[in-house]
Amino acid sequence: MFGLNALLGLFSRDIGIDLGTANTLVHVRDRGIVISEPSVVAMDAKTRRVLAVGAEAKRMVGRTPANIIAIRPLRDGVISDFDVTQQMIEYFVRKVHDRIGMVPRPRMLLGVPSGVTEVEKRAVRDAAMNAGARWAGLIEEPMAAAIGAGLPVNEPTGSLIIDIGGGTTEVAVISLGGIVVSRSIRIGGDEMDADIVAYARREYNLLLGERTAEDVKIALGSASPGEWDIQRVTLRGRDLLTGLPRAVEVGGEQIREAIEPSLQLIVDTIKDTIEETPPELVADIMDQGLVLAGGGALLAGFDRRIAEATQMPVHVANDPLTCVARGTGVVLEELDLMEEVLVSDTYARPSR
Repeated sequence: MFGLNALLGLFSRDIGIDLGTANTLVHVRDRGIVISEPSVVAMDAKTRRVLAVGAEAKRMVGRTPANIIAIRPLRDGVISDFDVTQQMIEYFVRKVHDRIGMVPRPRMLLGVPSGVTEVEKRAVRDAAMNAGARWAGLIEEPMAAAIGAGLPVNEPTGSLIIDIGGGTTEVAVISLGGIVVSRSIRIGGDEMDADIVAYARREYNLLLGERTAEDVKIALGSASPGEWDIQRVTLRGRDLLTGLPRAVEVGGEQIREAIEPSLQLIVDTIKDTIEETPPELVADIMDQGLVLAGGGALLAGFDRRIAEATQMPVHVANDPLTCVARGTGVVLEELDLMEEVLVSDTYARPSR
């Protein structure tokens, strides 16, 4: 008997979502990535009515009147505000529908950090189901990133993926379709922004906004010395002594000094993961090299720094920002063959 879900499956398109702390990317089967927007929601402070989502909402961060608040509903890679996350997913699903004429009620596959709890996993799934999915599956982000980066995850060979996102850094060794060793720390791009804010306050008595710190990191952030150190950038904020606006010019070396605590924690986590890895897989990784994905992979000289610390080759994945989203798309296309890469307690097998 042809059920309702099977009927809907004829008309809807599968959706893979990289529900990131900083950005949300949506991959639609047969279409590729159709949405890449900041994970920000602007809403009325009193009524909790959503006013804007994504890029439009991010432009409001730090610039809103008292009656409007700009919320990032995910912190450290997990949901911190369930209702707002659900509304954000609904918004992106509707936007996909508007762009490609897709009938709602798709199957959804969402990436989650490897260190999340069962409660956090259920929160992500429930948010997707309430946003209109007829089936919601979960995949660990390092697995999705490895698949999106083209690593041979199903083969009996070791692959090491480092996914540096906005809220978390995931390091995982993958072999035979499973994660052998993994480490997840709640350090990422957001923590680096906070480091820059703290540095400006400590060194210059200058109060920077979150947006300004992020712009400075993107413009001049680096993990090792290089030609980028000669560049300069202007920090604009409020002088904490006078209360008046002030600008300070700094170089790449100073920004690297600011974010050094986060960089060192990430490097230490990679080394700890390698120490726990079985020798046979370490040999494979030495041949293949480590692969960097996520927004942190774009930090100048980070691959060089990790290579020096681990004494192994390091490669930056093609288009590292989209690796997780592309990985969810690959899994959805081959769901029968790749079912073992899903989080084990995912809801019952999806109908086609």
